Amino acid sequence: MYRRVIYQSSHLAVHSFTEQSGTKRGQRRAILRASLFIIPAIVGLALKTTDTAAAQSITQSFAVHDRNAKARVDHTAWSILLKEFLVEGSDGINRIAYGPFKETKHSSLKSYVKSLERIDPRTLSRPEQFAYWVNLYNAKTVDVVLDKYPVASIRDISISPDLLDLLKQSVGAGGPWKAEILTIAGVALSLDNIEHDILRPIFKDPRIHYVVNCASYGCPNLPSEALTSANLEAQLDAGAKAYINHPRGFQITSGQVTASSIYQWFQADFGGSAEAVLLHASKYAEPSLKNRLRGITTIDSYRYDWSLNDAAPASGNGASSQGVTAR
Repeated sequence: MYRRVIYQSSHLAVHSFTEQSGTKRGQRRAILRASLFIIPAIVGLALKTTDTAAAQSITQSFAVHDRNAKARVDHTAWSILLKEFLVEGSDGINRIAYGPFKETKHSSLKSYVKSLERIDPRTLSRPEQFAYWVNLYNAKTVDVVLDKYPVASIRDISISPDLLDLLKQSVGAGGPWKAEILTIAGVALSLDNIEHDILRPIFKDPRIHYVVNCASYGCPNLPSEALTSANLEAQLDAGAKAYINHPRGFQITSGQVTASSIYQWFQADFGGSAEAVLLHASKYAEPSLKNRLRGITTIDSYRYDWSLNDAAPASGNGASSQGVTAR
Protein backbone atom coordinates (compact mmCIF):
# COMPACT_ATOMS: atom_id res chain seq x y z
CA MET A 1 0.00 0.00 0.00
CA TYR A 2 2.78 2.35 0.92
CA ARG A 3 4.62 1.52 -2.29
CA ARG A 4 1.39 2.07 -4.29
CA VAL A 5 0.92 5.52 -2.77
CA ILE A 6 4.55 6.36 -3.51
CA TYR A 7 4.15 5.12 -7.07
CA GLN A 8 0.92 7.04 -7.61
CA SER A 9 2.40 10.21 -6.16
CA SER A 10 5.50 9.82 -8.31
CA HIS A 11 3.40 9.15 -11.39
CA LEU A 12 1.28 12.25 -10.77
CA ALA A 13 4.39 14.33 -10.23
CA VAL A 14 5.95 13.10 -13.46
CA HIS A 15 2.67 13.65 -15.32
CA SER A 16 2.38 17.16 -13.88
CA PHE A 17 5.99 17.94 -14.84
CA THR A 18 5.38 16.63 -18.35
CA GLU A 19 2.28 18.79 -18.70
CA GLN A 20 4.15 21.83 -17.48
CA SER A 21 7.07 21.10 -19.79
CA GLY A 22 4.69 20.63 -22.69
CA THR A 23 2.96 23.89 -21.84
CA LYS A 24 6.28 25.71 -21.67
CA ARG A 25 7.35 24.24 -24.99
CA GLY A 26 4.07 25.37 -26.51
CA GLN A 27 4.56 28.81 -25.06
CA ARG A 28 8.09 28.98 -26.45
CA ARG A 29 6.83 27.95 -29.88
CA ALA A 30 4.08 30.58 -29.72
CA ILE A 31 6.61 33.23 -28.70
CA LEU A 32 8.91 32.17 -31.53
CA ARG A 33 6.09 32.34 -34.06
CA ALA A 34 5.04 35.75 -32.79
CA SER A 35 8.62 37.01 -32.95
CA LEU A 36 8.75 36.15 -36.65
CA PHE A 37 6.12 38.85 -37.16
CA ILE A 38 6.90 41.26 -34.32
CA ILE A 39 10.66 41.64 -34.91
CA PRO A 40 10.33 42.51 -38.62
CA ALA A 41 7.52 44.92 -37.72
CA ILE A 42 9.73 46.68 -35.15
CA VAL A 43 12.64 46.77 -37.59
CA GLY A 44 10.30 48.02 -40.29
CA LEU A 45 8.98 50.81 -38.06
CA ALA A 46 12.50 51.91 -37.18
CA LEU A 47 13.54 51.84 -40.83
CA LYS A 48 10.40 53.72 -41.84
CA THR A 49 11.16 56.49 -39.35
CA THR A 50 14.71 56.72 -40.67
CA ASP A 51 13.46 56.60 -44.28
CA THR A 52 11.03 59.45 -43.62
CA ALA A 53 13.77 61.73 -42.32
CA ALA A 54 16.04 60.79 -45.22
CA ALA A 55 13.24 61.38 -47.73
CA GLN A 56 12.58 64.86 -46.36
CA SER A 57 16.27 65.67 -46.60
CA ILE A 58 16.37 64.52 -50.23
CA THR A 59 13.27 66.53 -51.11
CA GLN A 60 14.70 69.67 -49.55
CA SER A 61 18.07 69.18 -51.22
CA PHE A 62 16.70 68.79 -54.75
CA ALA A 63 13.90 71.35 -54.47
CA VAL A 64 16.47 73.96 -55.47
CA HIS A 65 16.41 75.17 -59.09
CA ASP A 66 17.66 78.04 -61.23
CA ARG A 67 14.75 79.74 -62.94
CA ASN A 68 17.10 81.71 -65.17
CA ALA A 69 19.16 78.72 -66.27
CA LYS A 70 19.58 78.33 -70.03
CA ALA A 71 21.44 75.01 -69.97
CA ARG A 72 19.86 72.07 -71.80
CA VAL A 73 20.66 68.45 -70.98
CA ASP A 74 21.37 66.34 -74.05
CA HIS A 75 19.16 63.25 -74.01
CA THR A 76 19.85 62.28 -77.62
CA ALA A 77 21.56 59.04 -76.60
CA TRP A 78 18.44 57.87 -74.77
CA SER A 79 16.19 58.74 -77.71
CA ILE A 80 18.45 56.76 -80.07
CA LEU A 81 18.32 53.70 -77.82
CA LEU A 82 14.54 53.95 -77.50
CA LYS A 83 14.17 54.22 -81.27
CA GLU A 84 16.19 51.02 -81.69
CA PHE A 85 14.79 48.85 -78.92
CA LEU A 86 11.32 50.14 -78.02
CA VAL A 87 8.55 48.27 -79.84
CA GLU A 88 5.18 49.98 -80.17
CA GLY A 89 2.65 47.17 -80.14
CA SER A 90 -0.58 47.08 -82.12
CA ASP A 91 -2.31 46.59 -78.76
CA GLY A 92 -1.22 50.07 -77.67
CA ILE A 93 1.53 48.85 -75.34
CA ASN A 94 5.19 49.83 -75.66
CA ARG A 95 7.62 47.02 -74.94
CA ILE A 96 11.40 46.74 -74.86
CA ALA A 97 13.46 44.20 -76.81
CA TYR A 98 15.59 43.41 -73.77
CA GLY A 99 17.43 40.49 -75.36
CA PRO A 100 18.95 42.40 -78.32
CA PHE A 101 19.39 45.48 -76.12
CA LYS A 102 21.49 43.53 -73.62
CA GLU A 103 23.57 41.87 -76.33
CA THR A 104 24.43 44.99 -78.31
CA LYS A 105 23.88 48.32 -76.55
CA HIS A 106 23.77 47.82 -72.80
CA SER A 107 27.11 49.59 -72.43
CA SER A 108 25.73 52.59 -74.34
CA LEU A 109 22.86 52.82 -71.87
CA LYS A 110 25.25 52.69 -68.93
CA SER A 111 27.28 55.50 -70.48
CA TYR A 112 24.14 57.63 -70.83
CA VAL A 113 23.19 57.03 -67.20
CA LYS A 114 26.72 57.94 -66.09
CA SER A 115 26.54 61.16 -68.09
CA LEU A 116 23.40 62.13 -66.15
CA GLU A 117 25.08 61.30 -62.85
CA ARG A 118 27.75 63.89 -63.64
CA ILE A 119 25.12 66.66 -63.81
CA ASP A 120 23.93 68.63 -60.81
CA PRO A 121 20.22 69.06 -61.57
CA ARG A 122 19.90 71.88 -59.04
CA THR A 123 21.56 74.17 -61.59
CA LEU A 124 18.77 73.56 -64.10
CA SER A 125 15.40 75.19 -64.70
CA ARG A 126 12.25 73.42 -63.51
CA PRO A 127 11.26 71.98 -66.94
CA GLU A 128 14.81 70.74 -67.53
CA GLN A 129 14.80 69.13 -64.07
CA PHE A 130 11.50 67.40 -64.73
CA ALA A 131 12.79 65.87 -67.98
CA TYR A 132 16.12 65.00 -66.36
CA TRP A 133 14.61 63.05 -63.47
CA VAL A 134 12.09 61.17 -65.62
CA ASN A 135 14.71 60.13 -68.18
CA LEU A 136 17.13 59.12 -65.44
CA TYR A 137 14.47 57.01 -63.71
CA ASN A 138 13.41 55.27 -66.92
CA ALA A 139 16.93 54.67 -68.23
CA LYS A 140 18.17 53.30 -64.91
CA THR A 141 15.13 51.03 -64.63
CA VAL A 142 15.93 49.51 -68.03
CA ASP A 143 19.58 49.22 -66.98
CA VAL A 144 18.61 47.31 -63.82
CA VAL A 145 16.44 44.91 -65.84
CA LEU A 146 19.21 44.35 -68.39
CA ASP A 147 21.67 43.57 -65.60
CA LYS A 148 19.45 40.68 -64.46
CA TYR A 149 17.76 39.71 -67.72
CA PRO A 150 16.15 37.30 -68.41
CA VAL A 151 13.54 37.78 -65.67
CA ALA A 152 9.76 37.36 -65.72
CA SER A 153 9.10 40.48 -63.65
CA ILE A 154 11.05 43.40 -62.24
CA ARG A 155 9.79 42.29 -58.84
CA ASP A 156 12.05 39.25 -59.16
CA ILE A 157 15.04 41.59 -58.96
CA SER A 158 16.61 42.55 -55.64
CA ILE A 159 19.79 44.54 -55.12
CA SER A 160 21.53 44.24 -51.73
CA PRO A 161 18.30 43.06 -50.08
CA ASP A 162 17.67 43.92 -46.43
CA LEU A 163 15.35 42.04 -44.08
CA LEU A 164 12.23 43.77 -45.34
CA ASP A 165 13.18 43.14 -48.97
CA LEU A 166 13.65 39.45 -48.22
CA LEU A 167 10.25 39.30 -46.53
CA LYS A 168 8.64 41.09 -49.47
CA GLN A 169 10.34 38.73 -51.91
CA SER A 170 8.97 35.77 -49.99
CA VAL A 171 5.42 36.90 -50.84
CA GLY A 172 6.23 37.93 -54.41
CA ALA A 173 6.55 41.65 -53.75
CA GLY A 174 10.26 42.28 -54.19
CA GLY A 175 11.96 44.70 -56.55
CA PRO A 176 14.96 47.02 -56.92
CA TRP A 177 13.28 50.29 -56.02
CA LYS A 178 14.76 50.92 -52.57
CA ALA A 179 18.40 50.14 -53.37
CA GLU A 180 20.65 53.19 -53.63
CA ILE A 181 21.98 52.68 -57.15
CA LEU A 182 22.65 56.25 -58.29
CA THR A 183 24.72 59.14 -57.00
CA ILE A 184 23.53 62.62 -57.96
CA ALA A 185 25.30 65.74 -56.66
CA GLY A 186 26.98 63.57 -54.05
CA VAL A 187 23.70 62.10 -52.80
CA ALA A 188 23.04 58.36 -52.99
CA LEU A 189 19.59 57.79 -54.47
CA SER A 190 17.24 54.91 -55.17
CA LEU A 191 14.55 54.74 -57.83
CA ASP A 192 11.99 55.25 -55.07
CA ASN A 193 13.83 58.41 -54.01
CA ILE A 194 13.52 59.82 -57.52
CA GLU A 195 9.82 59.05 -57.85
CA HIS A 196 8.51 59.58 -54.32
CA ASP A 197 10.96 62.05 -52.77
CA ILE A 198 11.76 64.22 -55.78
CA LEU A 199 9.29 64.02 -58.66
CA ARG A 200 6.03 63.70 -56.76
CA PRO A 201 6.60 66.17 -53.88
CA ILE A 202 8.51 68.79 -55.86
CA PHE A 203 6.61 68.89 -59.15
CA LYS A 204 3.16 67.88 -57.80
CA ASP A 205 1.85 66.84 -61.21
CA PRO A 206 -0.26 63.66 -61.41
CA ARG A 207 0.89 63.16 -64.99
CA ILE A 208 4.25 62.03 -63.57
CA HIS A 209 2.68 58.60 -63.26
CA TYR A 210 2.16 58.44 -67.04
CA VAL A 211 5.82 58.94 -67.96
CA VAL A 212 7.79 57.05 -65.29
CA ASN A 213 7.90 53.40 -66.28
CA CYS A 214 8.41 50.42 -63.98
CA ALA A 215 9.17 47.92 -66.77
CA SER A 216 5.81 46.21 -66.33
CA TYR A 217 2.86 45.40 -68.56
CA GLY A 218 0.44 47.17 -66.22
CA CYS A 219 2.45 50.38 -66.14
CA PRO A 220 1.83 53.38 -68.41
CA ASN A 221 3.94 53.22 -71.54
CA LEU A 222 7.62 54.02 -71.53
CA PRO A 223 7.76 57.18 -73.72
CA SER A 224 9.07 56.39 -77.18
CA GLU A 225 11.53 59.28 -77.03
CA ALA A 226 13.38 61.10 -74.29
CA LEU A 227 11.56 63.86 -72.47
CA THR A 228 12.95 67.36 -72.95
CA SER A 229 11.90 70.75 -71.65
CA ALA A 230 10.59 71.45 -75.16
CA ASN A 231 8.35 68.39 -75.48
CA LEU A 232 7.52 67.95 -71.80
CA GLU A 233 3.89 69.12 -71.77
CA ALA A 234 3.05 67.25 -74.96
CA GLN A 235 4.60 64.04 -73.61
CA LEU A 236 2.78 64.33 -70.28
CA ASP A 237 -0.59 64.83 -71.95
CA ALA A 238 0.06 62.08 -74.50
CA GLY A 239 0.99 59.65 -71.73
CA ALA A 240 -2.17 60.46 -69.78
CA LYS A 241 -4.43 60.04 -72.80
CA ALA A 242 -2.81 56.79 -73.91
CA TYR A 243 -3.11 55.12 -70.50
CA ILE A 244 -6.54 56.36 -69.47
CA ASN A 245 -8.05 55.25 -72.78
CA HIS A 246 -6.40 51.83 -72.66
CA PRO A 247 -7.94 48.88 -70.76
CA ARG A 248 -4.92 48.88 -68.42
CA GLY A 249 -6.09 52.28 -67.18
CA PHE A 250 -9.87 51.89 -67.07
CA GLN A 251 -12.42 49.28 -68.02
CA ILE A 252 -16.18 49.57 -67.60
CA THR A 253 -18.31 46.44 -67.69
CA SER A 254 -22.04 46.60 -66.93
CA GLY A 255 -21.50 49.93 -65.22
CA GLN A 256 -18.73 48.53 -62.99
CA VAL A 257 -15.40 50.37 -63.16
CA THR A 258 -12.10 48.53 -62.93
CA ALA A 259 -9.10 50.83 -62.73
CA SER A 260 -5.36 50.45 -62.61
CA SER A 261 -3.99 50.01 -59.09
CA ILE A 262 -1.97 53.18 -59.73
CA TYR A 263 -5.16 55.11 -58.96
CA GLN A 264 -5.48 53.30 -55.65
CA TRP A 265 -1.83 53.44 -54.58
CA PHE A 266 -1.44 57.11 -55.48
CA GLN A 267 -5.01 58.31 -55.10
CA ALA A 268 -3.79 61.40 -53.23
CA ASP A 269 -2.00 62.58 -56.38
CA PHE A 270 -5.24 62.44 -58.36
CA GLY A 271 -7.41 64.39 -55.93
CA GLY A 272 -7.71 62.11 -52.91
CA SER A 273 -10.87 60.15 -53.71
CA ALA A 274 -12.28 57.72 -56.26
CA GLU A 275 -14.57 60.46 -57.53
CA ALA A 276 -11.60 62.80 -58.05
CA VAL A 277 -9.73 60.04 -59.90
CA LEU A 278 -12.69 59.63 -62.26
CA LEU A 279 -12.86 63.39 -62.85
CA HIS A 280 -9.16 63.32 -63.69
CA ALA A 281 -9.76 60.44 -66.10
CA SER A 282 -12.63 62.27 -67.77
CA LYS A 283 -10.31 65.17 -68.55
CA TYR A 284 -8.21 62.94 -70.83
CA ALA A 285 -10.83 60.38 -71.89
CA GLU A 286 -11.90 59.94 -75.48
CA PRO A 287 -15.60 60.75 -76.11
CA SER A 288 -16.74 57.12 -75.83
CA LEU A 289 -15.05 56.58 -72.48
CA LYS A 290 -16.05 60.01 -71.19
CA ASN A 291 -19.71 59.24 -71.92
CA ARG A 292 -19.51 55.93 -70.08
CA LEU A 293 -17.83 57.56 -67.08
CA ARG A 294 -20.51 60.26 -66.84
CA GLY A 295 -22.40 60.00 -63.54
CA ILE A 296 -20.08 57.35 -62.06
CA THR A 297 -18.45 58.32 -58.77
CA THR A 298 -16.97 55.06 -57.48
CA ILE A 299 -14.36 52.55 -58.61
CA ASP A 300 -15.38 48.95 -58.01
CA SER A 301 -12.03 47.19 -58.30
CA TYR A 302 -8.35 47.69 -59.12
CA ARG A 303 -5.80 45.56 -60.94
CA TYR A 304 -2.18 45.62 -62.04
CA ASP A 305 0.05 43.28 -64.03
CA TRP A 306 3.71 43.06 -63.02
CA SER A 307 4.78 40.94 -66.02
CA LEU A 308 7.92 42.33 -67.64
CA ASN A 309 7.22 44.61 -70.61
CA ASP A 310 9.37 42.39 -72.80
CA ALA A 311 8.96 42.48 -76.57
CA ALA A 312 9.96 38.81 -76.68
CA PRO A 313 8.73 37.30 -73.39
CA ALA A 314 9.68 33.75 -72.49
CA SER A 315 6.03 32.97 -71.76
CA GLY A 316 2.70 34.52 -70.97
CA ASN A 317 3.44 38.24 -70.85
CA GLY A 318 0.27 40.12 -70.11
CA ALA A 319 -1.59 37.86 -67.70
CA SER A 320 -3.62 40.02 -65.35
CA SER A 321 -2.56 40.23 -61.69
CA GLN A 322 -5.20 41.56 -59.34
CA GLY A 323 -5.09 42.47 -55.66
CA VAL A 324 -1.34 43.03 -55.49
CA THR A 325 0.09 45.46 -53.00
CA ALA A 326 2.01 48.64 -53.65
CA ARG A 327 5.74 48.43 -53.70
